[in-house]
Amino acid sequence: MSDPWLSIIGIGEDGLNGLPAASRAALQASEIVFGGSRHLELAQVRKAGRPWPSPFCVEPVLACRGRKVAVLASGDPFWHGAGGSLAAHLAPGEWQCFAAPSAFSLAAARLGWRLEEVVCLGLHAAPFERLVPVLAPGVQAICLLRGGTAAGALAAWLTDKGFGASELHVLEALGGGRERIRRVQADGFDLVGVVAPVAVAISCAGGSGLSRASGLPDALFASDGQITKRPVRALTLSALAPRPGELLWDIGSGSGSIAVEWALAAPRARAIALEPRAGRCANIRANAECFGVAHRIEVVEGRAPDALAELPAPDAVFIGGGADGALFDRLWADLRAGTRIVANSVTLETEALLAGWHADKGGQLLRFDLAEAAPLGRMRGWDRARPIVQWSVVR
Repeated sequence: MSDPWLSIIGIGEDGLNGLPAASRAALQASEIVFGGSRHLELAQVRKAGRPWPSPFCVEPVLACRGRKVAVLASGDPFWHGAGGSLAAHLAPGEWQCFAAPSAFSLAAARLGWRLEEVVCLGLHAAPFERLVPVLAPGVQAICLLRGGTAAGALAAWLTDKGFGASELHVLEALGGGRERIRRVQADGFDLVGVVAPVAVAISCAGGSGLSRASGLPDALFASDGQITKRPVRALTLSALAPRPGELLWDIGSGSGSIAVEWALAAPRARAIALEPRAGRCANIRANAECFGVAHRIEVVEGRAPDALAELPAPDAVFIGGGADGALFDRLWADLRAGTRIVANSVTLETEALLAGWHADKGGQLLRFDLAEAAPLGRMRGWDRARPIVQWSVVR
């Protein structure tokens, strides 16, 4: 299309004065203008203005296809804005975008931070736990928040996580006449009258953060005892080989520790945790929330292979519990070529099953014999765990 019907326009706190000529022309040519109440006011839109529905959805815009429509968004519409949500439903020729500097760019420019080295998060409608995977001493992060009170809540959350010594820059209404920047330590947060739109820039200090190596401490996970222990989990994640954007089926998920570490291991990695017991499903959800990856882990209460029928095709499958011949037959028949399969066993019966499949299908068969030093009378001895047999193969 040589004449797109939809214009996606980034607008800042300086309103019309900050819009370049092309953005102004697209706005003036539109008979309908969607945006938040603040955006519509900044753009001085009157009769043509239509506020976004609550909860947010793009259907009202799509229903106007064929008319001249504009959508107003803060700064860069394709960085935590409405641009990506709209473009996913449109052909390339249907829309055009006029971007403005994002709040992240403005914040970095005010603070002198290298934006390419900064973690940028939109926490308008997301929990603070999204910060858990990235918090570490020396990390710089810029977070967009829903409202002014969220700045104090974030400071309290950071303090609770051991990062109370972090320096916070509270940035209000960047780029406009109401712009204000204040600095405070998280555990001494005493700012009042913080107003939206607000971003908080964090210089992390005081805590230790999560290790990015596979095999996090077992004590970090909520569990009823059904958990892939730390050393075995590290070896299992190595065999599963998570990559960005891939999907894992974690069958017999237990505590969800494998699904959680899969999601932590690579950007946009997702997991479906299949578990037949409701109590364990609750633990999986709690762990996913605690580690900030609940948005990338789907918990399915059910038993394989029946519960697998409607699931999207995975890139990798881990079988931590409930392995039997029928499940392996089903997986081998249904999975697409190239899918990675890893199965662990602690019973002789399942070990024999894995040995048979290894002989038939190939792959790698390993046995782990692990022991940990423990008190033995007045001295110490080796406390041996049950040996683990692991089969890994590419379908």
